[in-house]
Amino acid sequence: MPIFFDADHNLFHLQSQNSSYIIQLVRGYAAHVYYGRKLRQDSNLAGMLTFQERASFSPNPVPGDKSISLDTLPQEYPQYGSSDFRSPAYQVKLANGTRVMELTYRTHRIFAGKPVLNGLPAVYTEQESEADTLELELSDPVSGLTVILSYTVFAESAAIARSVRIVNEGSAPLELERALSVSLDFVDSDYDALYLSGAWARERHVQRRKLAPGVTGIGSRRGSSSHQQNPFIALLRPDANERQGEVYGVSLVYSGNFIAEAEVEQFGMARLQIGLNPFDFSWHLEPGDVFQTPEAVLVYSNEGLGGMSREYHRLYRTRLCRGQHRDRERPILVNNWEATYFDFNADKIEAIAQAGSELGIELFVLDDGWFGRRDRDNSSLGDWFEDRRKLPDGLEDLAHRVKATGLQFGLWVEPEMVSPDSDLYRSHPDWCLHVPDRRRTEARDQLVLDMSRKDVREYLYERLSDIFSTVPITYVKWDMNRNMTEIGSAGIPVERQKETAHRYILGLYDLLERLTGKFPHILFESCSGGGGRFDPGMLYYMPQTWTSDDTDAVERLKIQYGTSLVYPVSTMGAHVSAVPNHQVERTTSLEFRGDVAMSGNFGYELDLTKFTEEEQATAKQQIKTYKEIRGLVQQGEMYRLLSPFEGNETSWMFVSPDRNEALLFYFKVLAEPNAPLRNVKLEGLDPSRDYRLEGSGEIYGGDRLMALGLPVSSLKGDFTSMCVRLKAI
Repeated sequence: MPIFFDADHNLFHLQSQNSSYIIQLVRGYAAHVYYGRKLRQDSNLAGMLTFQERASFSPNPVPGDKSISLDTLPQEYPQYGSSDFRSPAYQVKLANGTRVMELTYRTHRIFAGKPVLNGLPAVYTEQESEADTLELELSDPVSGLTVILSYTVFAESAAIARSVRIVNEGSAPLELERALSVSLDFVDSDYDALYLSGAWARERHVQRRKLAPGVTGIGSRRGSSSHQQNPFIALLRPDANERQGEVYGVSLVYSGNFIAEAEVEQFGMARLQIGLNPFDFSWHLEPGDVFQTPEAVLVYSNEGLGGMSREYHRLYRTRLCRGQHRDRERPILVNNWEATYFDFNADKIEAIAQAGSELGIELFVLDDGWFGRRDRDNSSLGDWFEDRRKLPDGLEDLAHRVKATGLQFGLWVEPEMVSPDSDLYRSHPDWCLHVPDRRRTEARDQLVLDMSRKDVREYLYERLSDIFSTVPITYVKWDMNRNMTEIGSAGIPVERQKETAHRYILGLYDLLERLTGKFPHILFESCSGGGGRFDPGMLYYMPQTWTSDDTDAVERLKIQYGTSLVYPVSTMGAHVSAVPNHQVERTTSLEFRGDVAMSGNFGYELDLTKFTEEEQATAKQQIKTYKEIRGLVQQGEMYRLLSPFEGNETSWMFVSPDRNEALLFYFKVLAEPNAPLRNVKLEGLDPSRDYRLEGSGEIYGGDRLMALGLPVSSLKGDFTSMCVRLKAI
């Protein structure tokens, strides 16, 4: 078993594929001893903690022993108020108004497999033999609070999954005010923090900064994981880069408000934390009640960011994403949004589908505008009935017309929203998030339905189920186009209003679980104005996400590169759109746009009926090529070679697990006069084998390709790219 307990020294040793995680019980406190490069179980692991009196300003909770202070002890789940002045992992208000807690060890359990998190997404196992779990039970006898720390170690992964279950075993109610999923103490602070930041149409840009005394933190208070920050943070040594060095990644499997922080304290230690954002949050616990935190997934890599990413990719692709489509090649689609916006009819849609069929496209997706009286974005959300003005014979007839062209039929919906100008809102004005006597702030002329309410979820379940049951749909794009304001619920008691944002996410998960379970044949894609909710929580229900509303190929280099730090390519929707681009007005070649989009789940988002003969020929070849390579792109190992955040060039490649095949993409944004000759060094190949370059037929050793690389200097002009396919011989 990869989890060991040394009763003589009160040590827990968790071994993943490449790391060790060690916990020690110190006078009843759960102390963090070590997390890093894998250690032997038969090594002498005792004495790894140093105990020394530091200062009178670091109080001593154990009478007669001034070497122990919670202010200096590395801990697994620290609290505030009982002598640790650093950021706490949890806070609880007792019935008497006090907030002082002190958790100490009560018992533990080690068992095979991984338990399901009640009502929350999480990574999973298909066989008990795939993982082992430690549950470390801590308690506070005064309040009756019990906290169960859960750690799962996987047999075939370097990841460790952590979550926390909080139980009120006392006789009085408790108010949970902070409940993080992970707190991880490091003995030093010589690290950089890396995270993914941005805005709408500019998501997940890579940010890196050195830790310094104080707090380096990110988070969301928007009701969703957000365009602005992603629920992921990594600490890496200053010399760590894409290929080498120590990296500690922490990814939160959650879609709502979160916080991720690294605090450097007075003695140079660093405390890394992630979990639910405590801002505007509380949770009432009656005696016997249980609160489950979202899961966080930790990955340690001593092979740089690339090693960390590939661990996340493998785990999230195969043990976070679920369902029939998890391991299947994803269809090539055409979406009509940028082709028609709201101005379409059945004949126009059929014409685009027919043009797509002639090119080899496999799926047509009908976007916004098919329901209610949706001529603009200011009405009809919530009224999920087809607009008979545009579709006189209905949605089912249109789907059959599309299928007659040889394409599958997909549909856009935005179920979490309601337009004030809608029959639903006029009938149920209390169904949106709102607070009494305050305005209801609109964004995109819409309000947010209260997903914490069962009656709201039931309406959506019945309405969507009726559509999905009667129309031959194989794909659904699930959108959400604004953040939360006036976060209150008419269905929640006054004293529990600060639970609303989290209950919204739990309600959303409940609805998604029901719908995806009832319609397993449908491929669901998550969207929130593009990448505003690109997080592991949504991937549990929908195995892919629309990466960004920005379809400009140059901008997509950064967006897709940053996204790949955590998320596998199989989860990234990437489309070719028209030029000048509708977001940034840039004109790039169809070839360049195609190569960028083929580095994800490939598709088109433009009017195919307007293609010239030359463009038709180019698109037909792109589609043919992608059908040949998509298994490798979507399921292969990704290696990032050149970063768009560091220069004018970007490159990445995909390698099959057996290293028999590889695919190299290289992109140059702007031409350079009299530029230096340039080779791109490949990665992930078998150095003992030879590889043939398709097209040229040239043969090179894997060792040479990784040591010397391939020349890319022949590309001329702005916005140029190349795609090279290699096969081992």
